[in-house]
Amino acid sequence: MLTVTECEDPVTGEGDARLRAVVELAQAMAAAHTPRESAHAAALGVRQALGGSFAAISKWERELGKLRVLVNTGELAEGEEEFPDDESYPVHEFPEIVGFLHEQWAGGGEPSAWVETAEGVHATAPRVPEEGPAGGGGGNRQRMAALRRRGRGCCVVAPIVLHGRAWGELYVARRTGEPVFGRTDADFASVLAAVTAAGIAQTERLAEARRLAFTDALTGLANRRAVDMRLDEALELHRRDEVVVSLVVCDLNGLKRVNDSRGHAVGDRLLERFGSVLSLCGAMLPGTLVARLGGDEFCLLAVGPPADEVVKVAGELCDRAGELDLGEGVAVGVASTGDPIGPVRSARRLFRLADAAQYKAKAARSGEPVIAGRHGGKDDPVVRLADAPDRRTGPERRRFRR
Repeated sequence: MLTVTECEDPVTGEGDARLRAVVELAQAMAAAHTPRESAHAAALGVRQALGGSFAAISKWERELGKLRVLVNTGELAEGEEEFPDDESYPVHEFPEIVGFLHEQWAGGGEPSAWVETAEGVHATAPRVPEEGPAGGGGGNRQRMAALRRRGRGCCVVAPIVLHGRAWGELYVARRTGEPVFGRTDADFASVLAAVTAAGIAQTERLAEARRLAFTDALTGLANRRAVDMRLDEALELHRRDEVVVSLVVCDLNGLKRVNDSRGHAVGDRLLERFGSVLSLCGAMLPGTLVARLGGDEFCLLAVGPPADEVVKVAGELCDRAGELDLGEGVAVGVASTGDPIGPVRSARRLFRLADAAQYKAKAARSGEPVIAGRHGGKDDPVVRLADAPDRRTGPERRRFRR
């Protein structure tokens, strides 16, 4: 791989400045916490390092055959957005990203950047076969036309390679009339692309680690840790802005019978199928977190929707769970700050209320949700059960989640 020293301009002696730019780019990407932040940091860093007026980072979506723009920075032309929702281009318009450059890497070579101009092929541009989409024996007509249309005179393009495969590309442009990128610029862009690839790889690893830390491995739903974090945030909104927070706790009936009679693989399938039903119902309440708490217990955490809407969805959940060919339906309890349940100052109390309601539903073999606070406020049997001392006081008590 080229080094920064090898990219030093022999005339201007820009090696020190470029070394600083590489360090700053690496530091900015190391500070990124999400793939979006990582792409944004890369685009800002490479634009500054190469003295461009515009920069973009794009990702090759192999399954869709598209080069999708993740971020645009700098002077945006008409129709360009910093974080576009759907700016993508068919990969066949960019044969270099999937064709001959891939063959170069496969042959043991290294990916290298090149320069293109609005007027035609630059000496550093890769040669495209005559019959290729770009035609003309070299360059890329789509890029040339885009440069002219957007008032840009030249661009440098560098493939981003991750785990030995083309991941996407780094693109930096200058205005019409500004100096055209040269060979040392292209070499430096290759170095910047390698730094970008390393930063993206790190961010993706961190994102995957976070995903695993907050995801239930069997169902793909959120896990208890994710619920605890979201509930703490939601109750802060409730205290500050009186936002309605609702918790729906579900206990899947019949899982032990399925495990004992048909095996744990079938029991796991029941858990997965119920998780899908729960996810579908959760989607009826915008912004709802759908989670498996552990074992046969699941929950919905809704922030914002009125209590009546949550109760309606909880009823729909009971109906759909009853239609599963495995299991014996579900026991559902609902606790919402939109109902007369008294002050909710902690996640523990809302959980205990939802738990108590779910326990009542289980004991009564109810095919409908039991809702805390709808039968007498503080004298509601669910509220009294939840607020009772922790010691066992009778056959219907259990040790609730703390």
